[in-house]
Amino acid sequence: MAIGLLRAPGFAAWQQSPGVPMYGYQIQHVYPHDRGAFTQGLQYVDGALYEGTGLNGHSSIRKVALETGKVLQKRDISAEYFGEGITVWKNDLIELTWRTHVAFVYDRATFQPKKQFSYPGEGWGLTHDGTNLIMSDGSDQLRVLDPVTFRERRRIRVTAAGAPLRDLNELEVVKGEIFANVWQTDYIARIAPDTGTVVGYIDLRGLLSPAERASTDVLNGIAYDAARDRLFITGKLWPKLFEVQIIRR
Repeated sequence: MAIGLLRAPGFAAWQQSPGVPMYGYQIQHVYPHDRGAFTQGLQYVDGALYEGTGLNGHSSIRKVALETGKVLQKRDISAEYFGEGITVWKNDLIELTWRTHVAFVYDRATFQPKKQFSYPGEGWGLTHDGTNLIMSDGSDQLRVLDPVTFRERRRIRVTAAGAPLRDLNELEVVKGEIFANVWQTDYIARIAPDTGTVVGYIDLRGLLSPAERASTDVLNGIAYDAARDRLFITGKLWPKLFEVQIIRR
């Protein structure tokens, strides 16, 4: 999603969700992150981070070294497009755009364009579960797409204690759950994909100090290293990327 102005109204749902577990975190490592990156999507694949950035005239796809934050590879996107969520699917990197109803498919190795597809509404976050692409559009619904044809297979309606949870943004599949950042907050909803039920929230407040947050935007980057069970978190224009361990409160 683009620039945030108001606190997300949909997130009031968690405050009315007794019985939904709340999780905190412990910081395991801190890595540098490009302060000029308006992070819209993040994924860890084969030892590197793939990142999509936004804003018209500043959108890009990138391959980034985790340890140093160095941009190893980059492709800028035409200024008419506001880049959004990304995911790596096999040998492709797929990037959504915000309000232009188009997604681009690139060769993962070269970042050369291969094709594109269109979709109705806005594009926000993107991930996959090994079988389907999963896309958010700012609503309380996640679209499940065929990764080859990009046709919509079904939708997941996300609810917390029976109430719709809107403003779902950056996505990542972690151990069978869908992690969804709730726009304009430092919370991640843990979603059961079969039912759309929120089975927990992760409270990530405090990752950046007040001084660091002064010139940044919202939390909006989730990546998971399944091989080593590492979860990475960053945000738009954040100076740091965090490896965190999730703990039950």
